[in-house]
Amino acid sequence: MKISEEHLSEPGLVVIDITAADEATATEAAAALGGLWLSSGPSSPWHTPGQTGVTVRAYADLRRPPLASGNIYPGTC
Repeated sequence: MKISEEHLSEPGLVVIDITAADEATATEAAAALGGLWLSSGPSSPWHTPGQTGVTVRAYADLRRPPLASGNIYPGTC
């Protein structure tokens, strides 16, 4: 997958590819990232031929401090 310039247009914006043995683990890891930082959440998973595992991508904004509770919905934890 190509990385769009808009996702890296400023310092503090990152693209994170997460590869795991299975789709559920990769998706859960990307979703957990969204509990700490402003994030797109996981993309649709893909498999790269000849490589082990399933990969998902997330876009995150690290310009703000991590969420204190790790919960994007304050007051619900």
